[in-house]
Amino acid sequence: MARPAARPAHDACTLNTLSLFAGCVLIWGTTWLAITYQLGNVAPEASVSYRFLLAALLIAGYCRLRGLPMRFRAGEHAALALLGVLMYSIGYILVYHAEMHVVSGLLAVAYSAGPLLAMLGMRLVFGHAMTARMAAGSLLGIAGIALVFWPEIGHAGHRGDFALGALLIVIAVLVSTAGMLVAHRNHERKLRGWPTMAWSMGYGGAASLVIALALGRTLSFEWSPAYLLSLLYLTVFGSILGFAGFLTLLGRIGAARTSYIGVMVPIVALVVSSLFEGFAWHALTLAGIGVSVAGNVLVLRRTG
Repeated sequence: MARPAARPAHDACTLNTLSLFAGCVLIWGTTWLAITYQLGNVAPEASVSYRFLLAALLIAGYCRLRGLPMRFRAGEHAALALLGVLMYSIGYILVYHAEMHVVSGLLAVAYSAGPLLAMLGMRLVFGHAMTARMAAGSLLGIAGIALVFWPEIGHAGHRGDFALGALLIVIAVLVSTAGMLVAHRNHERKLRGWPTMAWSMGYGGAASLVIALALGRTLSFEWSPAYLLSLLYLTVFGSILGFAGFLTLLGRIGAARTSYIGVMVPIVALVVSSLFEGFAWHALTLAGIGVSVAGNVLVLRRTG
């Protein structure tokens, strides 16, 4: 079968890099709180499924209106499915569960380890260079995250719920990093644009549905304004617009520098968390953010 015609890039490409970067930071800095309104009566696996299946349908409808080709080879579908399972299913299911135990702003801080792990992953998988400066920056980043979490760890004592939330978010960060590496590989294979987002989010939503059924979750739905509005926000802004900007930046400036979004998002998320969840700032919070940002800047800044 002949290869389909080249797919147009995301419309987000018409925006400059700074606008895309700032948009992703502001959107994802607020989605952490929006996720908390999805928790309660609906199983996390079901909520993740609804979110990405709806996003996939909306994008597919947009592609149809634009006349964008939606046909892919079997091998390309496999690559898009892998991306969907990692980036739009398992990672988010773990995040939703973790937010039942840990305040949303702290989870966002944990995700700031993403750039550090992305650099290591790019080194291991794609052979990108990793210097002593990058290693030092990684250690600073990890130290900064530990400082931010230290007051919460102290208050939590031996509480199992906090430990479980921390474990879930660590696994989620690792899964998210793996998804970013798959996205980078897909971009190198010219698998980019709105049609690829529709398919990968569709696969992610379907995978979440299968996981929900396998775990015996009830596929219930909540019609409250809080659930509906948060689902709409997470679908349109957190999923469609956020990932469109993210994947555009991935192709434009590379995986490592795109992942720097994860350094800035926690600052927005902690401010939002302090306003809506009563998160209390400590001296260690400010110090930890400063150390983590410094470590990531050291890792990501250009040399020469």
